[in-house]
Amino acid sequence: MTDASQEAQAPAPFGALTTAATGAVAASGWTLGMALAEALPRLYGVKRDPLVEELILALALAVQRGELELPLAGTAPEGIGAESVAAGLWPEGHRAALERSPLLDAGREASPAGPAPLVHTAAGGLAWRRWRDQLDDVLAQLRQRALSPLEPALPPEHRQRLCDTACRRGALDSQQVRAVDALLSQRLVLLGGGPGTGKTTTVVQMLAAALEARPDLRVHLAAPTGKAATRLRQAIRERGDRLPDDLAERCMALPCTTLHRLLESRGDGFARDRRHPLALDLLVIDEVSMLDLALMAAVLDALPQQAQLLLVGDPAQLPPVSPGAVLIAIEDDHRRASLGEAMVQLATPYRNEGAIAAVAAQVRNGGGARLERSLAALQPRDNLHWLRCEPPRLPEAPLERLRAHQERLRELAMAFDPSQLSAAQALLNELEACVLLTPVRSGSWGVEALHRRLLGEAAERGAAAWPLGTPVLCSRNLAEQNLANGDVGVVVRPGRETLLLFSDDTAGPRLLHPARLPGAEPALALTIHKSQGSQYQEVVVLLPRSERWEGRLLYTALTRARQEAWLVTPPLPPWAPAPGS
Repeated sequence: MTDASQEAQAPAPFGALTTAATGAVAASGWTLGMALAEALPRLYGVKRDPLVEELILALALAVQRGELELPLAGTAPEGIGAESVAAGLWPEGHRAALERSPLLDAGREASPAGPAPLVHTAAGGLAWRRWRDQLDDVLAQLRQRALSPLEPALPPEHRQRLCDTACRRGALDSQQVRAVDALLSQRLVLLGGGPGTGKTTTVVQMLAAALEARPDLRVHLAAPTGKAATRLRQAIRERGDRLPDDLAERCMALPCTTLHRLLESRGDGFARDRRHPLALDLLVIDEVSMLDLALMAAVLDALPQQAQLLLVGDPAQLPPVSPGAVLIAIEDDHRRASLGEAMVQLATPYRNEGAIAAVAAQVRNGGGARLERSLAALQPRDNLHWLRCEPPRLPEAPLERLRAHQERLRELAMAFDPSQLSAAQALLNELEACVLLTPVRSGSWGVEALHRRLLGEAAERGAAAWPLGTPVLCSRNLAEQNLANGDVGVVVRPGRETLLLFSDDTAGPRLLHPARLPGAEPALALTIHKSQGSQYQEVVVLLPRSERWEGRLLYTALTRARQEAWLVTPPLPPWAPAPGS
């Protein structure tokens, strides 16, 4: 097909985008993408091309999902019109239109408006110039750290002795020992693995070995969210019992905060940077799958060149909400190879979590038809239950669990006494007993509708009007309150005034007036993204159909559960192809 015939058959800009389609994702992505598609040709003084406009929209939606690159092959991504696909224009017609467009950097002379905003990636995809350049810079810095040995180097026999000690104390396997050795010899280590593969046990032994090798080591533990930082601190304490008392005390005393707090967030940036670097020798970041490109760049900017960086996470988890899934980008085969021995992947499962673990592993490995067979074969005694019903209905069994959790929270909140630490701790512990997770905020199975169902009219009012025992989500970083985005508290009423009880590992549980928590949200139900970094005894997962099946959503949701999980889907589950497709 010639260029002329391609242009003649191209659909009108976005003509195939229906109201139903736009409702399937956050409206902001579509709005921004369509605005860019209209504005960029005008700013660069070029003729509008409907196929290039579809690519711009698709790239904007990809960035909204945390993906910096849009593949120009395979199944048409969101944003490519159904009419274009039906006319056989995807992908060859879109590629040809892109190559003709001055909006693509193809070695042409720069426009007066500046360099072309679109670029090809090394893999042949499409990316925004700004994000591609920043990603390349971050990966180059990580590569430099990975290939730079630790100085001064430890004698080989000393390293071997420390590795042998860590292996004996922690009952480590060969990959875990390799991770310990890597931290004793390299400036960058990336420790990956699924749930139950011993990441935390390994990190504790790595820290112990590093502190034994260099007793004056300045170490900081961090995570992208408050909940993830709290979980990291608790996990380090739980695993410290395998260490000698002095080492256990040192590990448990290590400071642990959110990255925003560590970097001293100022709203428009960070106080810590290359001119005011962190006074650290080793920075450990957990839940690195949640780390977006801008935050990773800020960390590298503030971390001294000679300091070590240990990144810990599960690459199968959801990418960050903001653009740039750094961990996923690193997982590319070529980039993995360029990091040498810095990457250590743990694969041996050490926790038997029954059907939850088995199904999560299947999702992690991309099982589609096999996933449905495994779910259909579940038995009542299994710790995972699959129920199907048509939204907005919900099955009664998981609803009963949620109502029982609500009642237990209410009873503990009524019995709360500020003078009794045990009462406060019991109430805060109950917050981790049960949660309802969903991928969406709006719609009949969205967080907003679920809270209206669970809380009634009070859901629409502020935290001061919510029933006793209602979990409360802090939705932004509030340094002045010592709270981070993702922290969860609970509504109490110790006297006549409604207050919010939050955990504080440094000062103990504390009370806060609702007026001091702007943007507070109920937290009986959370989006799956918001649940990252947390764990619950029991999880109810609602998974409605969407335009695009994302296995990471189900994987992340299931791995939040410690003991039991309920998966609720429509009769036609989201991983099944639509009829006639």
